[in-house]
Amino acid sequence: MKFPIGIQDFKSIIKDGYLYIDKTDLVYQLVKGGKTYFLSRPRRFGKSLLVSTLEYYFKGERELFKGLAIDALEKDWESYPVFHVDFNGTNFEDGMTLANKVEDYVTEWEAQYNFAANKQLGAGDRFAQLLAHVHNTTGKRCVVLIDEYDKPLLDVMDTGLKVKVNGEERLIEDYNRSILKGFYSTFKAADAHLQFVLLTGVTKFSQVSVFSGFNQPMDISMNRQYDAICGITKDELITQLDEPVANMALAMGLDKEEMIERLVKQYDGYHFSRGMVDMF
Repeated sequence: MKFPIGIQDFKSIIKDGYLYIDKTDLVYQLVKGGKTYFLSRPRRFGKSLLVSTLEYYFKGERELFKGLAIDALEKDWESYPVFHVDFNGTNFEDGMTLANKVEDYVTEWEAQYNFAANKQLGAGDRFAQLLAHVHNTTGKRCVVLIDEYDKPLLDVMDTGLKVKVNGEERLIEDYNRSILKGFYSTFKAADAHLQFVLLTGVTKFSQVSVFSGFNQPMDISMNRQYDAICGITKDELITQLDEPVANMALAMGLDKEEMIERLVKQYDGYHFSRGMVDMF
């Protein structure tokens, strides 16, 4: 059994024969049950793999899902234009990092779809126009997936770090918040051109207006219907990891049931200590 340690790409896991705990029945429920979602989970909890799974699903790569639950559920495999934003792996303590990253994403997408944007507009307005252009030219509404939407804020929160913008010194925290608000407002302006939107993060910034620029997403962070969409449940540990758990128990001189309880306690305790926080 090959474990996908550090691998967050769904295609790599499937193609290279790594263990995959099938979450695609929940993915199917998600995409059929709504349009705009927010999911909060601690880091290293499977959010990026979920985003990757959704990306390949919306690109219509049915072969990757053969034998998984969604293969029997989905009857109409369609391909949609997918815009994937990943804020993982970037340090936002430099004041212009976020502005440059958003600009790079939008510029790259404009080139990909041969769209001549008005460069006088902000990145959010250009992105809204691009989504409309892609919808109108392809006949397909767009999918937007944003992984770790809050990292540009968490990296600089309460650091006091500043940046000079147009000759004015500002807190990077405030500057990044304004950039994100402008970028995320795209989802309201381009609502008619969107098929599906998911934002993931560690926290839900309830009172800092990041979400105020667009229609409120459905927060499924504490929704029991989707509580198993990331991570590994105790049932999955028992049914799908029986052999490696038994081997671990043997190596540690424990019976399997005690080993399972230790793993559950360690896993839940670790993630609870690093868990979800509403930022008021």
